Amino acid sequence: MCQLRGSLSAFEWVSAELVRDKSVHSQSKNNAAATASSRIFSIFKHKANAETLDSPPAIDRRVHTLTSTAMQSPVLVLKDSLTRESGTKVHHANIQASKAVADIIRTTLGPRSMLKMLLDASGGIVVTNDGNAILRELDIAHPAAKSMIELSRTQDEEVGDGTTSVIVLAGEMLHVAEAFIDKKYHPTVICRAYNKALEDALAVLDKISMSIDVNDRSMMLGLVKSCIGTKFTSQFGDLIADLALDATTTVGVDLGQGLREVDIKKYIKVEKIPGGQLEDSKVLKGVMFNKDVVVPGKMKRKIINPRIILLDCPLEYKKGENQTNAELVREEDWAVLLKMEEEYIENLCVQILKFKPDLVITEKGLSDLACHYFSKAGVSAIRRLRKTDNNRIAKACGAVIVNRPDELQESDVGTGAGLFEVKKIGDEFFAYIVDCKDPKACTVLLRGASKDLLNEVERNLQDAMSVARNILKHPKLVPGGGATELTVSATLKQKSSSIEGIEKWPYEAAAVAFEAIPRTLAQNCGVNVIRTMTALQGKHANGENAWTAIDGNTGEIADMKELKIWDAYNVKAQTFKTAIEAACMLLRIDDIVSGIKKRQAPGASQSSKPTIETEGDADNEQMIPE
Repeated sequence: MCQLRGSLSAFEWVSAELVRDKSVHSQSKNNAAATASSRIFSIFKHKANAETLDSPPAIDRRVHTLTSTAMQSPVLVLKDSLTRESGTKVHHANIQASKAVADIIRTTLGPRSMLKMLLDASGGIVVTNDGNAILRELDIAHPAAKSMIELSRTQDEEVGDGTTSVIVLAGEMLHVAEAFIDKKYHPTVICRAYNKALEDALAVLDKISMSIDVNDRSMMLGLVKSCIGTKFTSQFGDLIADLALDATTTVGVDLGQGLREVDIKKYIKVEKIPGGQLEDSKVLKGVMFNKDVVVPGKMKRKIINPRIILLDCPLEYKKGENQTNAELVREEDWAVLLKMEEEYIENLCVQILKFKPDLVITEKGLSDLACHYFSKAGVSAIRRLRKTDNNRIAKACGAVIVNRPDELQESDVGTGAGLFEVKKIGDEFFAYIVDCKDPKACTVLLRGASKDLLNEVERNLQDAMSVARNILKHPKLVPGGGATELTVSATLKQKSSSIEGIEKWPYEAAAVAFEAIPRTLAQNCGVNVIRTMTALQGKHANGENAWTAIDGNTGEIADMKELKIWDAYNVKAQTFKTAIEAACMLLRIDDIVSGIKKRQAPGASQSSKPTIETEGDADNEQMIPE
């Protein structure tokens, strides 16, 4: 009976299979019969081989496999720890993050800008309105916002100014793109239109820029002043502009063929000393550093027209690399050893004193014995000076840094300095090497009431020096106060009518986005934004009145030429390039996968967590190595 029941269930299943075969293959009757008979034979053969025929699970399992092939199971590609976002959701998230970053520093644009106070983890305070300085201090989680911060850093390194403008402009470019993303425009189309707009914008910049003479001091001062007019130090008038111009013209080197090299990082040192008034700040015709002579009582602290020797080697007896043991047999040998050391140092000093120097400066140590020989010869000495300071002294007084005293030549001695003097400021001594004949390095001495004030003045001075450097390298100007952006915007709007196809609309949107700069300036002045912008758009309608824009202090519409509000050409060009290229990059992102593990170095252990053996595992067989 049991066997019969098994056979019947098998028979029912076979008949179901036959029906399915007919429907799927729609074969001829003969073929169907042949197929059926072969299937019946194989199934019953399988049944006979089975140990028991009364357990139907074997057939049930077969049914299960048939149904599972019909319905595909989901494939797991990413691990559970990974999160993935894609499509328009990512575009919207990136645009929102970029707008948030732009909104943080929007109020720091222009002469009527606000300051931001930032507190760091250790309780220090930064008070500034420099876009890069603010964003540098922020700890941001969103990846798109992080790349926006990189923009301002790039801008700061490249041209030193326009860090706020670049973020505001990039944020606006992404904001106008959002409408097209909603209308299902492909990001590549928007990027293509933006790049076309960038090319045309740079062409407009070339058209409205004007060349200037770098030797015209009043023109240069006006330019640097318009740059730092938006900064905190604008209240101190021409002071910072004068400092920046003097410093950059000092270190400028002509390379020929109209090229100038101005290295403000290496050869301009800003020395901040709290105390005194900001008006006491000055650019020294030479260098100063925080050092005193080695033996203050015996060595001179003031030398007129000094002969300076710069060394990069220690003036003391060479010590062994590691522990050196000397075995002495006789007592006299000890005296011989000491005498050899003294003679070695004496030789070094004689080689140096041959050239009759007044001042010897070394980056390394200076032994007591060498000090004795120098002070006996009436030579002042300074030891353990920083490498960078030594390089600046070499540039200022015309000396050459020597590595070995026996290689000294007369040409290595620096004779360009007019005065060496050690002065006491506050509690510390500072050595001055000033009144140099043709210094190619200088020190800017900043005085002020507090450290915070000095730090902000230094940041403003760096920007001013960068702008002065840019003008010395590329002597071209464009109008400031948002006039350039308005002219570019008006010209692009006109051109957009000649563009065919779908790219016309994003191109026009990019033209509108340029108006973000003058609009923000108007907002920060507190004037009626809509009325002011409409009036400005009317004046710029046909690309005319390129020099008409907003006076950042009063909010009135004025001629920038009369007010002497200018921008450096390459600062503007870099701002446009960086902003549009960054907007295109962020629009092209359509997938964010987070939670990716860092790759381990080959040979590193797989698990970073240490495995702890518990009592229960101690007797486990798996623990015993084979």
